[in-house]
Amino acid sequence: MKQEQFEARYQPLWQRLDEQLKQQESFRLRRSAELPADLPQLYRQLCNHYALSRSRRYSPQLVEYLHRLVLRGHQQLYTRRGAWLWRLLTFLGRDFPVSLRMNRGYFAVALALFLLPGLLVGGYCMHDDSFIYSLMSDAEVSNMEEMYRPDNSRPGRTIERSADSDFAMFGFYIYNNIGIGFRTFAMGILAGVGTVFTLFYNGLVIGGVAGYLTGLGYTETFWPFVSGHSSLELTAIVISGTAGLMVGRGVICPGQYSRLDAIKRQAGSAIPLVMGAGLMLLAAAFIEAFWSASNMPNAIKYIAAAVLWISMILYFVYAGRGTSGTR
Repeated sequence: MKQEQFEARYQPLWQRLDEQLKQQESFRLRRSAELPADLPQLYRQLCNHYALSRSRRYSPQLVEYLHRLVLRGHQQLYTRRGAWLWRLLTFLGRDFPVSLRMNRGYFAVALALFLLPGLLVGGYCMHDDSFIYSLMSDAEVSNMEEMYRPDNSRPGRTIERSADSDFAMFGFYIYNNIGIGFRTFAMGILAGVGTVFTLFYNGLVIGGVAGYLTGLGYTETFWPFVSGHSSLELTAIVISGTAGLMVGRGVICPGQYSRLDAIKRQAGSAIPLVMGAGLMLLAAAFIEAFWSASNMPNAIKYIAAAVLWISMILYFVYAGRGTSGTR
């Protein structure tokens, strides 16, 4: 589209936004004044127009005009009381799922690295229970059996932690889950090899444990426990791996940039994924502590798990579509 056509089509929107910003700026001492209902939507469209004007190399005057509007809009939206809530909702409703879809190629690779070893080793461990000792020590296997044995009144907890409160376990799960996710991402700095290894290894261990315990017949304790939080936790690990592979790409193939600049660019693009995965792991820890080990009937746990899986898939496929040209 030529610049003249671009300006003719969107000039009314810019003028409308400019008038709303002038009104808000006149109330700069009254931070409690309500924002116009359509201001956030207009601002998102403006940001898209600004990005298009730069990528299409329109005149510096137009780019500068849109840039000033963007800065003014940002000032009104993100420096007001309650702006953190708006930013969080915008991130969850648009930025996070859109970022994942834009990097779906990396996600597919990370998913394969995690899922395929898990399925293969899990199936093998169901039929050969000795293979689990190739992945874990005797003490680790014993702890796993203890956590999910049929007579354990608090599945997912060892004898040492059986007396811990749900809140204490919540803190423990946060520490454990966030640690796994961060390591999976951070290891991408090793040319992506660290992330590949971490995804592969976690897939082996998680799949092996699932297959081993299923083969032992611990299905009434293990699967109801893990079903509730598995959608969030496992997907977040894969998303962390996606971010790690992106950083690894910057190390291996910097392209026209210096290696350091390429890493910075890739890391900047990966930040929304890391933040989103962190929130998912936090939610998974909450479910694991307060729901997974509860005495709720297994049928209800399975139904809730199915609803959560379906909701999460629909969220990542559809959330953020149609907003300012996002995919």
